[in-house]
Amino acid sequence: MKLVYRLKRVRRTMSERGESKRIGAKQHKNSGRNTKKGDASWYNFVIDFKEVGKSFTLNKDVWAKATTDALKSNKDPAIVVVIGETQKTRLAVIELSLLEQLLEERENNENSNA
Repeated sequence: MKLVYRLKRVRRTMSERGESKRIGAKQHKNSGRNTKKGDASWYNFVIDFKEVGKSFTLNKDVWAKATTDALKSNKDPAIVVVIGETQKTRLAVIELSLLEQLLEERENNENSNA
């Protein structure tokens, strides 16, 4: 009797590794279980990737973990949420004060170049 195994090809979503590569971030080995916390580093951010099918719940505990991980590296926290299985929507969550600071710096650079 001959047994035949067929491998079912499963279409996987882009991994943390793929998302890191997509934006040019440096991925942390073991997804932050070692000395470097978070999933990746990108500029001055420690990023925690969340890949979900339809929804993602952001609460104080999720944000507190991202913030704690970033503070251990003296960086800013960011959560990148990838929503969807086929059509992907990518969102970034950062502190409002940081967004205001980035916009102010951009405005100052535009004014100095004018």
